[in-house]
Amino acid sequence: MNLKNLFFHIHYCNRRYPNDPRKPWTRIIRTLQHHELILVTGGTGRITVDNRSHVAQEGILYYIRPHVLHKFENDARDPICCFTVHFSCADIRFDDGAWSVGDEANPLPLQEAQSLKNGYHIADTFKKLVESWYAKQPGYELIAKAYLQHLLFEILQLRLKQNENHAVSLKIEKVIEYMHQHIGQRVALAELAELVHLSTYYLSRAFKSTTGYSVIEYFNKIKVDKAKELLAEGDKKVKEVAAELGFADEFYFSRIFKRMEGISPSEFYSKIVHGV
Repeated sequence: MNLKNLFFHIHYCNRRYPNDPRKPWTRIIRTLQHHELILVTGGTGRITVDNRSHVAQEGILYYIRPHVLHKFENDARDPICCFTVHFSCADIRFDDGAWSVGDEANPLPLQEAQSLKNGYHIADTFKKLVESWYAKQPGYELIAKAYLQHLLFEILQLRLKQNENHAVSLKIEKVIEYMHQHIGQRVALAELAELVHLSTYYLSRAFKSTTGYSVIEYFNKIKVDKAKELLAEGDKKVKEVAAELGFADEFYFSRIFKRMEGISPSEFYSKIVHGV
């Protein structure tokens, strides 16, 4: 499962502040059919997920998978304060010009309990997500979904930085920066591996794990995005764009372009740019 292919639907959000006028709950036991994220911002209690008990602590993010029994226990004198979002998601892809809808994603690659040390930006995004949901301004559902996607990205990025593979993630960033700098050239996997002092095997595996793409797929994606910019300017032919991006074979470039965009670069130029 790849997060970039997920489509999200938010069922509802909730929030509990200090001195909340609502009567605090003392105990909740339930099994949900959807995903739930909980960010504890204060208070005292316990959260038990599938018989694993956690002390509810400020700055801890909890992820509850669908169909998993869980329990909340609250101290009425110092009730838990938190933000929560309940959502479902499905795998939706656009490949070779066609859409496909897969099964609901279950579960997400998130930790059951994760400390947000140095993750203040995550707490801020979570707060904006919940507040946009409660505000119910025009377009709030779209805004909330955008915040949810951003939130999940930030959570995964923080997890990378907190584990021993952070050094590898920095190497991946260096590889991507190198791709941008050499977008008009052909770059071999061995060249990139040498750049960051990794074996080709390890770089390939780490790159796929981090980005969801193989090294070559990602480089081609950057090139195709740049090709769309060049074609949109309207003063270059497809053959010229292909050559500028390091493709010696115009037809190979066209195949790559069509596989990613669903139409050939010539069709993109005619239909998207000029509306023909």
